[in-house]
Amino acid sequence: MATRRTTRRRLGASVAAVLAVTVGAGVLASPGAAAAPAPAPMTGVTAGTADEADLAVGSEVVSTGDTGFLTSRTDDSGNRVLEWHKYADGSVLPISAGVVGYDSSSDVVVTSDGGSTVFLRDMKDGATWSASYDLAAEFKPGAKLVGVVGDNLFVKVPTGSGGYQELWQLTQVDGVVKKTKRSSNSYSMDFKVIASTSDVMLVLSSNRVFPSSSTFRTEYWKTRTTVGGDAAIESGSRKAIAPWTQASTGAYTADYEAWVEYRAGVTELLVDGTFVHRMYAMDSSMSGAVIVGVTRDTLLYGVPGKAADGTPSPLYARSVTDPTAAPYILLERFSSVAHAPDGGLLVRGATASTDGLFRIWEGTGGLPSATLVPGTGRVLPLKATESKVPTAVSLETAGATVPMEWTLSRANATVDLTLTHTATGRKLTAHLDRPVSGSRFAFVWDGVLEGGSAPNGAYTWQITATPADGVGGTATAQGSFQVSRQANPHDFTDNGSTDVLARDASGVLWRDDLFDWPSDSKMATAGRTRIGTGWQVYNQIEAVGNVAGSPTGDVVARDTSGALWMYQGRGDGAFAARVKVGAGWQIYQKLTGGSDLDGDGRPDLLATDASGVLWLYRGTGGSTAPFAARVRLGGGWQIYNQITAVGDIAGTAAGDLVARDTSGVLWMYQGNGAGNFTARVRIGSGWKAFSHLVGAGDVTADGRPDLVAHGPNGTYVYRSTGSTTAPFSRLTTDLFAGEGATFDDIA
Repeated sequence: MATRRTTRRRLGASVAAVLAVTVGAGVLASPGAAAAPAPAPMTGVTAGTADEADLAVGSEVVSTGDTGFLTSRTDDSGNRVLEWHKYADGSVLPISAGVVGYDSSSDVVVTSDGGSTVFLRDMKDGATWSASYDLAAEFKPGAKLVGVVGDNLFVKVPTGSGGYQELWQLTQVDGVVKKTKRSSNSYSMDFKVIASTSDVMLVLSSNRVFPSSSTFRTEYWKTRTTVGGDAAIESGSRKAIAPWTQASTGAYTADYEAWVEYRAGVTELLVDGTFVHRMYAMDSSMSGAVIVGVTRDTLLYGVPGKAADGTPSPLYARSVTDPTAAPYILLERFSSVAHAPDGGLLVRGATASTDGLFRIWEGTGGLPSATLVPGTGRVLPLKATESKVPTAVSLETAGATVPMEWTLSRANATVDLTLTHTATGRKLTAHLDRPVSGSRFAFVWDGVLEGGSAPNGAYTWQITATPADGVGGTATAQGSFQVSRQANPHDFTDNGSTDVLARDASGVLWRDDLFDWPSDSKMATAGRTRIGTGWQVYNQIEAVGNVAGSPTGDVVARDTSGALWMYQGRGDGAFAARVKVGAGWQIYQKLTGGSDLDGDGRPDLLATDASGVLWLYRGTGGSTAPFAARVRLGGGWQIYNQITAVGDIAGTAAGDLVARDTSGVLWMYQGNGAGNFTARVRIGSGWKAFSHLVGAGDVTADGRPDLVAHGPNGTYVYRSTGSTTAPFSRLTTDLFAGEGATFDDIA
C-alpha cells in the first residue's frame, strides 16, 4: 500500500474480542530468519508508578479509552464480573449490563449478554449516554457482532439462503438509530473487523465465486475502508489473501497493515506497508498466534495464555524493517490486550517478577516500551526456564571440562548445584551467587569429584534457585548425564586414572590416586586412601590388570606358603574377598603382570624361577581360575633383579617388558604378539637407584602406558614416548614425597 508516513497517533490496532486463547507456545520460525530465541531479558520494561495491588489477579483487560479501562474476571461464585477502572482516581465501577465485553478503543463500554443483546455506555466523567440493541430484532435471528469501533457496531446478518451474509453498521446519530449496509456482494459468506482507528478499519471477508468451471469456490479478502459514511467495503482497497477465521487478528497504523492468514494449515503473520512486505510463518507450537499490535516499526505478537504444558507464552516483538532481526521477548507472558485511542496498548501479562497490566508505547529509538500501570501484587514464582547440561560427558582428554548452564525466570537469585555419582553417592556442591549474564547461571565442572578424577557412570544434577530478595519460594531443576573414561588396567576406582598401591611396615595397604594429566612436567596425586590391614602375610603383591574379566584392575598376592590369592577390584577403590587361585608359587623369585602379551585382549602374568627360566601364564578372564597353564619362554633371566610388565610402550600391538640387571642397566623386551619377545634393547643406565619399578598403566592420559619408579631418594613417573630406543621421558611427582623408606612393597 502506498500510505505516507504522517502521524504517529494511530499506532494501535483493534482486536474485536478479548484475546483469551490458550494454546501450546514454542519456537517461532519464519522464512529466511532465525528461530525465535529462548526467553531473554525484557527490553524496555519499567515499573511504573501505580499501586502494585490495584488489579485483581484474575482480571483480563477488555477495552480502554482516554479516561479508563474495562476488565473482566470471574468471581468466587463463578460469575463473570465486568469493571471499569478510572485513570483519574483508580476507582472501580461495576458494569451491570452484560457479561461479555468488547474492545471499542474508546470510553464507550460495549458488552453483551452472550446472545443477541448488546449494551453500550459512555464512561467519560459526566456522560449519561447509553443504549442497547437486540440484534435479532434490529436485523434478524442469527445476526452476530463481528467488530466494534467506538460506538459503532458491525454486525454480520444472514440473508436467509445459501449461508450468505451481509455486513451492517449500527450506530446512533442524535438519538436516532442508524443502520447502514456496508457490503454489496450478495455472495458474501463471512466478515470480521480485525483492526481500526477512529476513522479507518480493516475488514476480512469471504465470498463464493461461480467461475467458468461451474463449481463454487471461496475467495478471501482484506479490505481497508472508512468507519464513517455509507460506502460498501468492496469499494475500499481490496486484497486477495489466504483463508482466515473468526480467530484472525490484525493491526492498522499510519504506516502498516497487519493480519493473520492460515495457508495449508500454517498460521502466517502478514505485514504490509510502504516498501515493506513481510510474511512470518509460525510453526505448529505457535498455531494460535495473534497480532497484538504494531508500535512504530515493530510487530507485537504471540500466543495468549499459557502453553499446553502450563509454561508461560511470551509476547514477542520483531522489527518489520530489518529482515535479519531476530524476535525478542517483551513480556514473559500475556493473556489479553486492549487498544487505546492514542494508539497505545494495554496488555495483561507479566515479566519475570511483576504481574499486572502493562502499557506499551513507543519508547527510546522507536522500540516498544512496557510500563506497569496497575499491578496485582502477586508474587510470581521463581522458575528454571532452561537447562543446558550435556547428557554424555567424556573426561578422557587432559584438562577436559563440562560446561553447564541454567536460565531462571529472574536474575535476582542464587543457585546451589549438587552433582551426585549414582553408584557411590559421592557429591560435588557449588554455590552460584550471581548470573554470568542476564538471568543465566553457569558452572564449569573440571571433572574432579571429592579431590580426585570423577569415576565413570551415571550422575544426577540438581539446582536449587533461591530468590535473593526473599520474595517467593525456591525453584528446582534436575537431570542426569553419563561420564565415560577409557579403562586403565591400574585403575581401582573406575575413573580412568592410575592408582598406585603401597604396603607399609605394619602391613597396612594404601592406595594413592594420581591425576592423569601433567602440569608443569609434574604428576600430582589426588589423595591417599587406607585399604586395609594384614597384608604383611604376603611376600609379593602385584597389580595385574583386569584378569577376572571386569573393567576394574585386580591384584594377586603370594603368601609365605606359596599360595597365590586374587583380590578382584570392585571399582570403588576396594577389593572383593580374596580367592585362592593356585599353590606352589614359592618357586618363583619375581612376578609381574598387567601386559597383554599374546594380543587376546586379556592381561597375562610372567614369573621367573630360581634357575632363571621365564614362564608365561596367559589370562583366561575367569574369576576363579584366571590363568592358564604355564608356558616356558626361555632361560637366563637370573641376570635381572627386577622385571616389570609395562604394556605396549614401543608402539606395537603386544605388551612389552623392561628388565633391570645387577649393574642398573634397563633393557626393553618388545612383545612379538605371540606370547614372547624380540631381542632385548638397552634403554638406559642408573636404574639401580630405584627399589620398585611399577607398570602403572596410562598415567598421563596420552594413550600409552607409563612407568612409576620408586626408591629411597625419590619417586618419578616415566612417561612413555612410543620410541623403541628411548621409550621414556621423566616427570616429577609428589607421589611418596619424603617417604622413601615408608613402604616395603609397591604395585
